[in-house]
Amino acid sequence: MALTTSLRLPRLAARQSDYWLTVLKRTFRGTLFTNFLMPFLYLTAMGVGLGSFVDDTASQNTLDGLSYLAFIAPGLLATTALQTAMFESTYPVMSGFKWQRVYFSMAATPLDAVDIVFAQLAFIAFRVFTTCGVFLLVMAAYGAIHDWVGGALALLVAVLVGLAHAAPVAGLSARMKSESGFSLLFRLGLMPMMLFSGAFFPITQLGGFAWLAYLTPIWHGVDLCRMLTSGQVELGAAVGHVGYLVLWAVAGWFFAVSGFRRRLSQ
Repeated sequence: MALTTSLRLPRLAARQSDYWLTVLKRTFRGTLFTNFLMPFLYLTAMGVGLGSFVDDTASQNTLDGLSYLAFIAPGLLATTALQTAMFESTYPVMSGFKWQRVYFSMAATPLDAVDIVFAQLAFIAFRVFTTCGVFLLVMAAYGAIHDWVGGALALLVAVLVGLAHAAPVAGLSARMKSESGFSLLFRLGLMPMMLFSGAFFPITQLGGFAWLAYLTPIWHGVDLCRMLTSGQVELGAAVGHVGYLVLWAVAGWFFAVSGFRRRLSQ
């Protein structure tokens, strides 16, 4: 029964558009600073500053013939999607159940948990799209995009990366009674995934532990974004990356819908 209801089309999700537009109007000013300044600071410090030292000491084969700026920029694009998705699917989701309780108000209407989850994830996808869109423009200004078509596709991949993390985390947030667990999620989940995602250094440097990174969806997003922005796409690997990210997003969808439905019934 739960599987059947999770597969139901979110026919009424569009009815929440007014609410999410209001949320966007009230919160977008607070994100303007981080959305525009942080990509510039990240790429200046890591890509240009640190990159100048790396390029002087590393051989051409170390980074597949790429400069450190071209190597790290797509990795930062993917990790930006990861950060945005996880932040938007933790405290805001908890707020919808515990503090503002807007989800209960929505559930009191003909809206189903499927509609509520779809609208929530659509809003998160929009946040990831706009944030990473600005990051991509900064990358272009620094000359870190070697293929414009690939750059546009990398933006879509960033959104998929966001959904692959936001969906399961939203399901986890729906099941949590206290926000105290988020600190562990960020420290033991977000930070290690970012550091060992292949965004900052080749994952082969981890030696025998590299397989742990391969299990995480963020590594697949980083590698795929790097392929696309550098113009070095391997079709088989790219299809595998997309499939793995879609698998996480779909599994996360069912996990989120069941979590929302269970919490709303309490």
